Amino acid sequence: MTDALKRLSDEGVAIWLDDLSRQRITSGNLAELIDQQHVVGVTTNPSIFQKAISEGHGYDQQLADLAARKVTVDEAIRMITTADVRDAADILRPVFEATDGQDGRVSIEVDPRLAHNTAATIAEAKQLAWLVDRPNTLIKIPATKAGLPAITEVIGLGISVNVTLIFSLERYRAVMDAYLAGLEKARERGLDISLIHSVASFFVSRVDSEIDKRLTALGTDEAKALKGKAALANARLAYEAYEEVFSSDRWAALDKAQANKQRPLWASTGVKDPAYKDTLYVVDLVAPGTVNTMPEATLEATADHGEVSGDTVRGTYEQSRAELDAVEKLGISYDDVVQLLEDEGVEKFEASWNDLLKSTEAELERLAPSEA
Repeated sequence: MTDALKRLSDEGVAIWLDDLSRQRITSGNLAELIDQQHVVGVTTNPSIFQKAISEGHGYDQQLADLAARKVTVDEAIRMITTADVRDAADILRPVFEATDGQDGRVSIEVDPRLAHNTAATIAEAKQLAWLVDRPNTLIKIPATKAGLPAITEVIGLGISVNVTLIFSLERYRAVMDAYLAGLEKARERGLDISLIHSVASFFVSRVDSEIDKRLTALGTDEAKALKGKAALANARLAYEAYEEVFSSDRWAALDKAQANKQRPLWASTGVKDPAYKDTLYVVDLVAPGTVNTMPEATLEATADHGEVSGDTVRGTYEQSRAELDAVEKLGISYDDVVQLLEDEGVEKFEASWNDLLKSTEAELERLAPSEA
């Protein structure tokens, strides 16, 4: 075993686990990953919770209690998911304190059915922050057009946010702008902005999946040569945008008030194409001040054979631009791809949420006490 995960941490990459379940909490596995694998945060999404609740019996006691109280399925899901997030946050609390609030974070997502409703997203974010009631929580808000003003308002209320489902460079800049506007609003309200944190989850592997599919359909040698290039190029140019925004005059004024930078978080870092090395979206996206949230298989692959060789992002911007331009010149529209991926991302999370509703409802019925 190389200590690639330690080297990754030393390069300024925070390692977060993209998975959570009650089994992981109660078995001591999460604590073990923190202790031995340099894990300093956890992210969740509707798909992760759907999988956790539909497998095994870890939730039976709580579901039986909820069934006895005849709660609605929506309330049951909120009680179950916030309980897991609260427990995970407590396990990560020492990391949170040791890193002055930077890491030791657990994310929980607003109901994805609200992705296009600003007011409902704000209300849900406030409710989730109140329900979990832990300072090391991040509320996940999707980077849809309706999500942007919600991000500003929620940050402006002093609630830390993980902005999710970012695919395009233009939208990423709008996310950073929404964050800065939120900090300005919080400062105007007299809040201590040094306590507000945020990450911007920039999705990686799905970009290659979609663009590679289109390159394969073209079938030319030129198209084939560009496979596996777009996702890294896109993420690396996102880091360039991050460097620009967080060295601006606007940022300098907030920096003086002890504001925290909104770190780029590489999401969807599990490799989908077996032709690529399984650590591709980890070792080729090493840059200081970033977060990489990994499924457990990617975490294990990186620990086992990841080759971390320093910063693999800065100094690549010109080449990255050339690669995205080359894809565009072949008739593959970047704007079309990223919009499709955002739409699909919201739809997938909605579908997972609906599956979660169905499986939870079935469990509530199964565990309901007989009326006799």
